[in-house]
Formats: sequence, structure tokens, C-alpha cells
Amino acid sequence: MANAEPLDALRAAPSADRRRAAAAAATPKGTMFGGTRLVGTFFGSSSTTGTNWSCTGSVIDTTARNVILTAAHCALGYSDNYIFVPKFAKGAGPDQQPYGIFHIQRVFIDPRYVPDKPHSSTKKPWSDLDTAFARVSANQRGQRLQDAVGGGLTFTRPSGYAHEDVTVVGYPGKDHNDAGRAVKCTVPTTQLPGFRQMSMTCGGYYGGVSGSPWITDYQDDARTGHVIGNLGGYNGGGNDANVDYISYAPAFGADAADLLADAVADRAPPSDLPPYQGIQAKLPGGAAQWKHAKLLASGDWAGNHRGDMIVVWTDGEVTLYPGDGKGGFLPETRLKAPNSTWTHAETITGGDFTGTDLSDLMVRWSDGEVTLYPDVSSAGMSKEVQMAAPGSVWKNATQISAGQFHNGKYATDLLVRWADGELTLYTYVGAGTFGTENRLKAPNDTWKNATLLTSGNFSGNGNWDVLVRWVDGELDTYAATSAAGLGAETRMRDPNDLWKHDQVMSAGNYTADNAGNDLIVRWSDGETTLYADTTHQKLGTENTLVYPGT
Repeated sequence: MANAEPLDALRAAPSADRRRAAAAAATPKGTMFGGTRLVGTFFGSSSTTGTNWSCTGSVIDTTARNVILTAAHCALGYSDNYIFVPKFAKGAGPDQQPYGIFHIQRVFIDPRYVPDKPHSSTKKPWSDLDTAFARVSANQRGQRLQDAVGGGLTFTRPSGYAHEDVTVVGYPGKDHNDAGRAVKCTVPTTQLPGFRQMSMTCGGYYGGVSGSPWITDYQDDARTGHVIGNLGGYNGGGNDANVDYISYAPAFGADAADLLADAVADRAPPSDLPPYQGIQAKLPGGAAQWKHAKLLASGDWAGNHRGDMIVVWTDGEVTLYPGDGKGGFLPETRLKAPNSTWTHAETITGGDFTGTDLSDLMVRWSDGEVTLYPDVSSAGMSKEVQMAAPGSVWKNATQISAGQFHNGKYATDLLVRWADGELTLYTYVGAGTFGTENRLKAPNDTWKNATLLTSGNFSGNGNWDVLVRWVDGELDTYAATSAAGLGAETRMRDPNDLWKHDQVMSAGNYTADNAGNDLIVRWSDGETTLYADTTHQKLGTENTLVYPGT
């Protein structure tokens, strides 16, 4: 036993910092007691006479009568060499434990729960999935778990995060609990912002308490009760400061219910579950899906003066994501089902070329045709207007980006980067006409390396700005670009490897400041990021819209 490795060394003792000590003094503190029959702890061998217990588990009422609940970050290290001991009595041998000892037979963890490193925790959205179940063998007396302890907790999905009286029972590790007693605390709970997790404040919850049940109707040594979560989640169930009096728990949802069903049926959880994005994620689907977001365009397609995003996917599907004005998105609308035609869309941009206060979508196709779809909305695409015929010189238009480059009311100007490095600005573009052509750069080798570009109002001037990602990862802006030439250049990022992975980008008005200065980037791994309130000098606050794959 003394050689068993603790599985829950994630929660540290409180810091000696006086401010933390003062905060701890003002919080409730857990009560140490002899334990309760439905809650126990784990050991790494068949002997329970040692002092190195780790993590906490509880008995769940199931038809299998042999299922326990704990945290996934604990169970990642379990094997058939681990045992569960309900109402553990320190110093007593296996035969003297109140209800016996139960060997772990099989562990059930959601395959989407992936720690930041082996046998560790995570701060990612899938920390919401830090729940595990395990099946155990009969004890040395031949009793099944529920028969031995006389009952079990009822798995319960809570209706929310705020609860008046939740009791959390666990076993702090030996470093802070030499007597091997359980701790309990009954407190109100709140939501951990940005996560599907509950938070409680109570002192004494050191390492070892991970997996502790959160019970809504607890009574000492009761044979029943309702459990709505287990201690764990973000950072293993503790805050970034690692103070012992703040603890978290995933609030049970459909994923936990499905996992429990797998444990009862003794079957492996499915390996093809959709990516888990959590409540933080602002866009549906996961990174694997967003790797296929081929083209992005920003515009006001809902007519509410907020930024919306159109996505053209590699299979030709076209979808509209209305912005919520807070850096997030409302449910998507499919504009085009997957089809072969839209797989030939090479570059797109959103602008108000028709001056109706509703954005239009311009598309350059692989054969050189350019078409304009006026007043796109959730109702669908309008009748297209041909801007250039197939086989035209526009086949060499590598990138197009709409903007306001003549201090006008609408985004009626079109910036074009050609394959030979030429840069052209067309002002006063309308349905069927490219307006006035203005050459900003003659053909040159430098601008051949402008891998991506987009337009936005980053500097706050009447004329918009151009943001360019170069082939070496360098990022530059050109403030107040106009028909007279590119604006003043500002380097935002030196050449670097990270920004070489920027595959698609678009700028729009996605946040509350009502300015077209929010940059959306889709990275090579499918992660998608919003840089809110970007200026011409630096990137704005980073917000993850789609989390990277695991």
C-alpha cells in the first residue's frame, strides 16, 4: 500500500499568501467524520492497511448492482490492481473493513475526455466530461456492492447549476488527513462560468477528494440519495490558484447518462461520438468538421447591422451563421446542400454592392466567372448577376475582399490580388459593373506571397484597412487604404510558424462595439478563432469559436 502512487495529486494545499489565507478563513470548512456507507476511497493494491489512499468514489443504484462513480482523471489510472473501499476504516485489514473491498473490473470513460498530459486533468471544454463509472467484483465475502452496503445513490441530471444545499463527501489524501477520515460540507452551488460545471466554496477539500459525489438530499449513512455531479472538471476540480476551498463538479448531462448506461450494460462507450465543444464553443461541430470550411465571408445578411458569416464547405455546402452581436452565433441556416457546383467557388467576399443595407455575396469561380448574389439572407440565395463571364481574366484573381475604401456609406469597393502580384481596387462596384479600376500595385514578386487578405475597419478611419497574412506567417495591416494607394503599413506579427497555419480568414462586425474590426481565423487543425476588436496595430482579444481536435 505504501508504494501505491496517488492518482489525485492535482489539488494543492492553500498558499501561504496572506490574502488567500484571509479568504479561506471567511469560507465554510468541511467537517471530518467517520464516513458514510455509499462513499469510499481507492487503493492501488489488495491491502487496505497502508496510508496512501487516493480519489473518492460512490455507489450508484443500478440494476447491475456493482457500479461506482468517480472522476475520469482519476479512473484513467485504474486497473484491476485497484480496489474500492466503502466507508474506509484506516488501519483495519481487508476483513475488518465495514463492507469489504471491491476490485475494479472495468472502467468507463467518455473517449472525448482527453487530459492535457497522461493521467492528468484539463482546462479544455471537455473537462465537462470528467466523470467515470466502474464495475467492481464481489467483495471477499461474495457480496455484490449494493447488497453489501444496502443501497446506492440515484444518478440525477440537475435542471441547473444553482442549488441551495448540496453535500459533498470525500476523502482528502494522507498529507492532510492522517486519520483517513471523510470530509463533508453542505453548501450552495453556482455555475463555473463558461462550463457545464457547478462550483462550491468550502475548505478542507485537498487532493484525494476528486470523484466525490455531490448529493442533494444527503443524510449520514443513508442508503439512498440523489447525486447530480462528481468533484472534478476544470483543472481536476480546482481553481487556477489551487486553493482548497473552491471545488468544481461536472453537472450530469446526457453524455454522463449514456456513459452510465454503458457501464450497466458492460459495453465499451462508442468511439465515434461527435466532438465535444462544451458550452464555451460558439459554433456547432468540432475541429474535424471545420477543417473543411473552405471559404469564409462576413456581412450583414440578417439585416440587423450585426456581422454574420457565410461558409462554403469543401463538399459544396453553403451555410449561414447569424451573429449574436456578442462574439457568438445563432443556429446555422443551410443555403445550399452539398453539391458539385459550389465546390468550384475559389474566393468569396461579402459587401453591400447594391446599396440596400443588406449584404451581397460575390463569388469568383474556378473557370474565371464572377457572380454576384444580391441581398443574401436566411431565406436563401437570390438570383445571380454575372459580373464576368467564364474564361475571363478573373480566373487570375487569387483573392477578393470587399470594403469601404472611398469614405462611403456602403462596402461597395472591391480589392483584388492577382496571381502576378498586381493589386487592384475597384470603387463603386454595383450589380453588373466593377466600377472604376485603380491600380494599387503593379505586378510584382512581393505580393505574390500575400497568402490571405481581408478588409475591415481596424484603424477607425473613414477608409477601411487591409490585413494581410504572408506566406512566411508575417501579419501586416495597411491603414486607411484608398484609390490613391495602400495605407500606412504596420507589422502585427513578424514571420512565424504559427500564422502559417492560418488557412482562411474574414473580418466583420461580430461584437458590441458595432465596428467591422473582428477577425475570424480558421486554422489548419480546424480550430477557429475570433480576435475581437482588432486594431491596425495589434490583434484583439482571442475567443475560441471551435476548439482544436484532441
